[in-house]
Amino acid sequence: MAQANRALEIQPKQHILFFSRDKVLKNSIRGLTVLFFLLMVASMFFWKNNDKQQGEHMGTMGQDKKQAEQPDAPRAVLYSSLAGSWYSDKEEVLREQLSQFAKAIDGNGNLISPMALILPHAGYRYSAQTAMYALSSVTKTYKRVVVIGPSHRVPLQDQFSVPDVSHYETPLGQVPLDLEFINQLKKHDLFMTNHQVHKVEHSVQIQLPLLQYQLKNFRLVPIVAGQCGMPAIKEAAKIIRGLVDETTLVIASTDFTHYGGNFGYVPFTDDIPANIKKLDNGAYEFIKAKDPEGFLGYCKKTGATICGRVPVAFLLAMLPESSKAVMTYQTTSGAITGDYDNSVSYISASFPGSWTKETDKKEGENGTGGLSDQDKSLLLELARASIQFYLDKGKQPVLKDLGKEEGRISEAVKVPRAAFVTLKENGRLRGCIGDILPRVPLYQSVMRNAVNAAVNDYRFKQVKPEDLNGLRLSVSALTVPKQVSSYRDIRIGTDGVILRKRGRSAVFLPQVAPEQGWNVEETLTHLATKAGLHHEDWKEGAQFEVFQAEVFREEK
Repeated sequence: MAQANRALEIQPKQHILFFSRDKVLKNSIRGLTVLFFLLMVASMFFWKNNDKQQGEHMGTMGQDKKQAEQPDAPRAVLYSSLAGSWYSDKEEVLREQLSQFAKAIDGNGNLISPMALILPHAGYRYSAQTAMYALSSVTKTYKRVVVIGPSHRVPLQDQFSVPDVSHYETPLGQVPLDLEFINQLKKHDLFMTNHQVHKVEHSVQIQLPLLQYQLKNFRLVPIVAGQCGMPAIKEAAKIIRGLVDETTLVIASTDFTHYGGNFGYVPFTDDIPANIKKLDNGAYEFIKAKDPEGFLGYCKKTGATICGRVPVAFLLAMLPESSKAVMTYQTTSGAITGDYDNSVSYISASFPGSWTKETDKKEGENGTGGLSDQDKSLLLELARASIQFYLDKGKQPVLKDLGKEEGRISEAVKVPRAAFVTLKENGRLRGCIGDILPRVPLYQSVMRNAVNAAVNDYRFKQVKPEDLNGLRLSVSALTVPKQVSSYRDIRIGTDGVILRKRGRSAVFLPQVAPEQGWNVEETLTHLATKAGLHHEDWKEGAQFEVFQAEVFREEK
């Protein structure tokens, strides 16, 4: 019994013994866990303070590292809709095709360093060889390529569209867009984004594989031009002219004459190849002269179906006087296929030079007076003789055509200066066209705009030979326009006025308001209407520039 009781006594003791060991073990584990947790907290506190101290010593380096570790922004890519139809959708096939176009030139291209090109935009079978002749002239690298093409399908009245994507893609890879440049453009009402036009328009996209093959690395600025009048064209040219630099190449994308029933243009049926070439060369003469108004006037007069006439006029309005046009190649689809029933013409041209600040300075120089009576008489004589020559010969004259030599005229008429030429018949306006900015010598501006006023002012019928004797000519030689802060700064009778708003603009010469008896408010009301705006739009949000002019006229 005693043994049993001892056993019972021992068991509780044993039980107590084993319970005590388990409790100790559990308490030990808990203690280690707490210790480990405290060590972790201390470690985190240490490293946090250490990082803070390093950050204070390193300044922005910590931020830069953080930014560098962020993933690249997602790309918004516009895939070419032309691959597989206008050109091959296979990279190796497309590269080989472009290589063959380049080899066909075989050193016959003109090696120059262009600031601008005119390129065609048909399927590669037809126009790529013509384009390659111009691209083969490139001898330097460009950081930026601005390509402006016409809108064939989407109406854009007096507007230019830029895309809202980050890259264009062709079978040759992706081309990054110059988003900073594009954002600068979109600050102006004249530039907007029409998503559909960039998806369907081929005139810009067709240039990309050619540029990728020939120029390699560059950033693209794709612009699609709408149906624009000369004021919008000049304004767009002025905006982009202020953004380009010596690392920029500007490309105007256009085909020339579209002949045949398919295009609704059959101005002749005899000797079709020769007449097409004559028609194309007539347009090219205005390109050589860098005369945007004359070029558009020629298209209107002849009906020449030049689809990229707005991009071409835009380029001509941008170019400095120092540049000249060099035709690099000319052909037609009729010559390629042997079928002239329906034929499209292709011309490529290159313009040597660079977009530099030095060029800007030269363009901004302008005479502000000092024309002698002899100078004024000469300019009036040149204006009338230029119109007569054009009516007789059908082309713009140069100085020697009128029996004059540049070495025998005064320096005052040879400085770059803008001019307007006004035609009146029985005291009523019969035509008035001119330049706003000084891009050519004064005498050239007078000669060119005399012809434009006679035959290219859309508001009036073209002057005929029998009309000329009944016209009285006047010339306005302008100073460089300067912006004023308020319309209240405009001086009637002294200042000519340029009004700009929402991509539209219009100009009145200094003599207009006094001749009509208008005050400032009446002048601006009529000017807003002339610009295609509401007659009260000048009152808010409009910009005004003023200039002065020496005005002289024929005495009859």
